[in-house]
Amino acid sequence: MDSVIDKAFAAALYAGAAASGTTGTDDDGHGDGGRERGTAKRRDGRRRRGRPGRPGRASGRAARAGLVDDALDTAASLLAAAPGADAEVARRGEEFVRRAWERGWQPADVVRLVRRDLDEDHVRLAAELIRAETRRYAPGRLPARWPAQLAELDALTPWRAPDRFTRATALLTLYRLLLRLPAVEPVGPPPGARAPLDTPPAHGEPRALTRIRALLAKAEATGYPEEAEALTAKAQELMARYSVDEALIAARTHAAGTPGACRIGVDAPYETAKAILLDAVATANRCRAVWNEAFAFTTVVGFEPDLDVVELLYASLLVQGDAAMTTAEADQRAGGRNRTKTFRQAFWMAYAHRVGARLEAAAAPVTHEDGDGALLPVLVARDVSVTDRTERMFPETTTTRVRGVVDGAGWAEGAAAAAGATLHARVRLPDTSSDASPGTRG
Repeated sequence: MDSVIDKAFAAALYAGAAASGTTGTDDDGHGDGGRERGTAKRRDGRRRRGRPGRPGRASGRAARAGLVDDALDTAASLLAAAPGADAEVARRGEEFVRRAWERGWQPADVVRLVRRDLDEDHVRLAAELIRAETRRYAPGRLPARWPAQLAELDALTPWRAPDRFTRATALLTLYRLLLRLPAVEPVGPPPGARAPLDTPPAHGEPRALTRIRALLAKAEATGYPEEAEALTAKAQELMARYSVDEALIAARTHAAGTPGACRIGVDAPYETAKAILLDAVATANRCRAVWNEAFAFTTVVGFEPDLDVVELLYASLLVQGDAAMTTAEADQRAGGRNRTKTFRQAFWMAYAHRVGARLEAAAAPVTHEDGDGALLPVLVARDVSVTDRTERMFPETTTTRVRGVVDGAGWAEGAAAAAGATLHARVRLPDTSSDASPGTRG
């Protein structure tokens, strides 16, 4: 059966890659995309931008596309006619997944990319492969953030193809994408590693994070803006205190620790504005963010308590922003004005811009609350460590200006939505009048 599989893979994965104008991995398992080079919004409103490759990128030439389709059909026919090869085909798929871990990818990253570039059937196949491959490891040998990512796959039920040819076609299409994943900067150890790259989070969620999560969930669910503001304000207050307390405890106990990193998905549409929003949340919580546009994620670098609150707050702000935009569009339609993509783009840009300004203003007083003067040096030392780690992970980033917006109504609604999201309970935030008109930061 190996000869059948080898012929099928040679036709669909390797010959097909050459025909499509893309290349797979070299002998070291690194694709042409090379190491991850990302983008991040700077304080001046611009974003650092790299030049990563994109797996599975079509050449756009009809002749080459036809060759790829023919190769895929030939390979799928070979596999469909050989039921005895199924186990080996699955084993090789798990091997492709394992190679992705070795190149720095994590389960959530792979699923996100498959969902963006392929179909939902491929997503469910990818989930099956990931679950099968990770069963090889004892729970204690999985990286700290992996159990939560794997738990999210439980909602994806196995896919039942209508026939063997359809399943073989889908598998080979998925394998082709997995084969071409380039190496990205690791944000943690691969599964089974003996020496972790980063300090893992503590076992069990701290009580403060549980309270923060509950407050944000209530803020997202309530239909009353005033209640949502109060809940979000209390959550932000707890976030700041939790982070400060963790930093002081680490300093006073001389606990060894280095900055870690995590990846957070930044999904279309309006991903530029969302990446800027995430960068603002990260900066306010003493982290650094680098956006990889091609792979739809941002890498956030910081100490574990700060990474936790960045994930929580960013997710909540997205939910609140979506709800506010839906309301704004309904009001616009009620007034006889139909809004388009430009309205929504302007809304998200203004929302990200205004939230960033408010977060920066809210974060400043927290560093001066410690009466004995012990807090500021601790935070400065942590900032230096985070910056150093970020620069070592991403030595090659570039900056470009963010494209301006053209819908004034969308900008005004987005700014108003951000202004309504009270972010800190103890500080009255300034109302900057310059935020009320569209334009680029710079």
